[in-house]
Amino acid sequence: MPYKLIPPKAGRWSSYRVRGTEFGIYIDRSTSTGDRREAQQRLNQWREEARRATGPLKVGTTFEAASLAYMEAGGERRFLAPLLTHFAGVMIDAIDQQAIDAAASALYPKAGAATRNRQVYSPVIAVLRRSGVATAFKRPIGGLGRRRLQWLKPEEAARLLSAAGGVEPRFGALCAFLLYTGCRLSEALELDRADLHLDEGFAYIRDTKNGDPRPVHLPPQVIAALRSIATEGTARRRRVFGWSKCGLVYGMLGEACKKAKIKLPARTAFHIFRHTYGAWMRRYAGLDTSGLVATGAWKSRNAASIYEHAVTTEEARKADLLPGGGEAPKKRRAG
Repeated sequence: MPYKLIPPKAGRWSSYRVRGTEFGIYIDRSTSTGDRREAQQRLNQWREEARRATGPLKVGTTFEAASLAYMEAGGERRFLAPLLTHFAGVMIDAIDQQAIDAAASALYPKAGAATRNRQVYSPVIAVLRRSGVATAFKRPIGGLGRRRLQWLKPEEAARLLSAAGGVEPRFGALCAFLLYTGCRLSEALELDRADLHLDEGFAYIRDTKNGDPRPVHLPPQVIAALRSIATEGTARRRRVFGWSKCGLVYGMLGEACKKAKIKLPARTAFHIFRHTYGAWMRRYAGLDTSGLVATGAWKSRNAASIYEHAVTTEEARKADLLPGGGEAPKKRRAG
């Protein structure tokens, strides 16, 4: 979708936003102005910057050179190493649908469609888009995987947080942080004490999965939990929670779930807190998909759209108007 101005929304943001993809560069950012003319000028400026940054396809550019330019521009480098070996010396204008399909089969012969999509199709297409290739590539069937959405009910979450605090107070604070911020486990464990500002209800996550740092709002529940462990090991630990992503924290989660009598869905673990945050922000805080993206916890509408299933639509609630409930439907008068 081309760059588009999104008007201010009362209670969410007061400035125009620009959202869309042009020249292979995605933008979802505030213009910092509520004046439409000024916002349009910002949009035009960012469009020109994107055009200059990508430029036209350069015949003779190798995949290695294109990948280097992509990474230097801040592109995700994860999964690129095996692709650089596979496409060594190959020109980007020679990489077509058949070449990408062949790379997926050669590099991950036993992997499923979702893995191939994540580790071959997505990075290769991103590098090509950055180089100005406009070809539309097909993804493997089933490449998006099966989108699962399961979350904790409020009473379940309360039991789990209580049990987690009983296992270890610091672990209870970690679970509360995950539940009420939507952060991933790795993001929380990397949180530095210097980036935690309890008096302001604010934390700054420097290392995120998508590579973009983001500010995080800390609700009162999280502030209270973090204050209770604020003085623990101050001299010993630079990180707030003091653990790395290892079997220890997963073991504590298993123990807390057992005490709380909660069975988590398979392959969910700590991600249940992020799903619960998204579902609750949708169900109880009233955010729509754009609002979830605006929190910073999700980078795109596609990623946040899964939480649309956490609420019934306004159209579905029209069923309340159907006849029944002991009252006979009113007949329309002929005429």
